[in-house]
Amino acid sequence: MQADDLERLVTRAMPFGKYKGTLICDLPGNYLNWFAREGFPPGEIGRLLALMQELDHNGLSSLLTPLRQRR
Repeated sequence: MQADDLERLVTRAMPFGKYKGTLICDLPGNYLNWFAREGFPPGEIGRLLALMQELDHNGLSSLLTPLRQRR
């Protein structure tokens, strides 16, 4: 994880697929779990999706609340 990754989760939108345009932090858990099973895309987007899936899976999504409020 890089220092700004949590900030990116609340500012970066999904660039493709069924949830194109949805902030990564707002993606549903079943969609994130699908990527975990099938494989995350390469590059930054895959890294962010994997991080969000880990946060969601472990019930840590509330860590993003202060970052959401700053926006």
